[in-house]
Amino acid sequence: MSMGGAPKKGSTTAEPYINVTPLIDVLLVLLIIFMVVTPLKPSRFKADIPTQRDPNEDLSKLKPNPLTLVVTIGSDLQLKLNQDSLGSVNDVAPLAQRLSAVFQQRQDQRAYRVGYETRTDVKEEDRIEKTVFVKAPRATKYGDVVKVIDAIKGAGANPVGLQVDDLP
Repeated sequence: MSMGGAPKKGSTTAEPYINVTPLIDVLLVLLIIFMVVTPLKPSRFKADIPTQRDPNEDLSKLKPNPLTLVVTIGSDLQLKLNQDSLGSVNDVAPLAQRLSAVFQQRQDQRAYRVGYETRTDVKEEDRIEKTVFVKAPRATKYGDVVKVIDAIKGAGANPVGLQVDDLP
């Protein structure tokens, strides 16, 4: 019996034959798609890390930035913007509305980020201080924190910093 493609005369059994040409074509198309898409994926996540401080430095003399916004998630899932209560994790709309109003007020008053006061090469909207810190207890569920971050980002905050209570 031969290994050829066509059956011999008088033979009733058909030899199995797989045509791999279409499979190779599909493989090449997938390869091209992956080669085109790969440069489009984000290659890094930008994170600003605080600088190391001298442990003997007296921190009581440091004055906090008056433009600092801190959203605190309580253990009962209640939200506070600095010291003002603004609903809960299940209803983040009041927080988003309040942040939008604060950012609009800052734009009207031209409250710029530190170091961006004289930068004319950056758009006016990007020069406004819109940094928000989210402070949550370690026991808070990840999904609850993400809901708050989504509301903060939706209000226009950039960047969003994270703080964790109860760090050792």
